[in-house]
Amino acid sequence: MLNGQCHCGAIQYAITGDPMHHALCHCSDCRRHAGAPMVGWIMCSSDLVNIKSGSPVIYPSSPHGRRHFCGACGTGLFYTNEVTLPGIIEVQSGTLDNPEAIPAQVHIQTAERLGWMKDIQQLPEFERYPAP
Repeated sequence: MLNGQCHCGAIQYAITGDPMHHALCHCSDCRRHAGAPMVGWIMCSSDLVNIKSGSPVIYPSSPHGRRHFCGACGTGLFYTNEVTLPGIIEVQSGTLDNPEAIPAQVHIQTAERLGWMKDIQQLPEFERYPAP
């Protein structure tokens, strides 16, 4: 079982079975919604994700897409689309208590990837925030 929660802890959830995959999405919708250059999504059968506490706010981000987030802290949690992904829920992998539990397996929507993301591994690294 995998557990996760929003930033403030108001919404907690559990994934009770084996996910289908973990993808890093580069589409502009995910970037804009998350405020990040890409978003990790763990795809699961809807019946495997149980909300243990709280109730996400649901935002209709497209005609059929629904983004679920915490109304208190704003953390994006889930994505559903009953037309293109019936019976599927996608969980933002960064909200897992142990995000290392399921390594990412694929990049998707790379046609929309930011150009500088292609070679991101070449940037300097600092273990903590560097001094100004």
